[in-house]
Amino acid sequence: MAKFDVIDLKKKKVSEIELSDEVFAQEPNANLFYEVAKMQQINRRAGTVGVKNSSLVSGGGKKPWKQKGTGRARQGSNRASHWVGGGKAMGPKSRDYTYRPPRQIRRAAIAHALSLRAKEKALFIVDAFPSEGKAKAAFDALTGGLKLDNALVVDEKNNLKLHQAVRNLKNFDVLPPEGVNLESLLKRKTVVLTAAAAKALDTALSRERGEK
Repeated sequence: MAKFDVIDLKKKKVSEIELSDEVFAQEPNANLFYEVAKMQQINRRAGTVGVKNSSLVSGGGKKPWKQKGTGRARQGSNRASHWVGGGKAMGPKSRDYTYRPPRQIRRAAIAHALSLRAKEKALFIVDAFPSEGKAKAAFDALTGGLKLDNALVVDEKNNLKLHQAVRNLKNFDVLPPEGVNLESLLKRKTVVLTAAAAKALDTALSRERGEK
């Protein structure tokens, strides 16, 4: 079990917390980051771009003119790609870009990202956050007390006022433990967890890893 200091909002140690090595003390694996980051980015593609080819354009069932004797080039349909109103030759087709690696890979990537931040000394665990619901109070706590200028804050979803306050800050994001994902962890330089959120992540990710 890895031991971490639990601090208050003035960066003073108030206690210690033990967390699982497999979640907070892994050797970061870049391949896991690549697979899961690729999933998150590629799944944003709608894949709805598409055009009609000659088989999808309505009309064109009748031969425009007879095959021989007109002096004109032979034509089979007035919906061929070289006709005005015809279908597009070899145009793009709508497709599904969905890519989804196994659950164990997705969960392991989150654990490795948490381990990376811990290794970089960019993971802070605080005893609790104030729930005033004021953006200024949250900003003062993060920049004044913890001396951070860029961070992801993770606290339980029932602390609605904190979530409302932090999401109004430019360089800070806030998520409940259930919503933590690889992109959110790597987007910000620092991760700030409450002790309750750290335990929730530890329990969830340890359980998932153990189900393999």
